Parts: sequence; structure tokens; C-alpha cells
Amino acid sequence: MSTNRFTDERLLQVILAPQISEKSTRIADKNEQVVFRVASDANKHEIKAAVELLFKVQVNSVQVAVVKGKEKRFGRMMGRRSNWKKAFVCLKPGQEIDFVAGQ
Repeated sequence: MSTNRFTDERLLQVILAPQISEKSTRIADKNEQVVFRVASDANKHEIKAAVELLFKVQVNSVQVAVVKGKEKRFGRMMGRRSNWKKAFVCLKPGQEIDFVAGQ
């Protein structure tokens, strides 16, 4: 898939934030994957194109998971947090995204 199919404006809205946690760090070290929080309506092709555009790396594959929102209590009322989507982006060998060096 080429990035010509998607508009740059849309691709800039797909990636919301990197998901930094112990699990994502372990996955990054072991499998050369990076975990991102992405827009709920984004698909694998858009996520791949967005990562390649923003970080100038080559993406091997993308796996997507929907994280269900937790039920929370607000006083006497029960509420629910929104569901959100995260993407596990597998980079091609030799590729790397360094979030610390960009600052």
C-alpha cells in the first residue's frame, strides 16, 4: 500500500500517542514492535501508512486490539470509560523508532 491513497491530513490524525508501559517496552525489546494509541476508526492500512509517514521507517505488519473501557463509579452513579484502540506495529529488521532522541 502506498501513502498516496490516504490524505496526509487524515494520516496525521490516526496516531494519537505512543503507549509507554512495562509490557510495551518488553515487546519493543523482544519483537521489534512499537505500541501506539490510535484513532478508534483507524484500520491497519491507515496505521501502517501513518507510521511510515511520521517516523520515516518501514513497517512489516500491524496488529490492532480494542481495549474495553472500565466501569467506574462517579458518586452514586455508575459510569463507563470509552473504549480505545491500540496498534502493535512490527518494524522491518534494522528499523527503530527512538522517542527519547526527538526531544
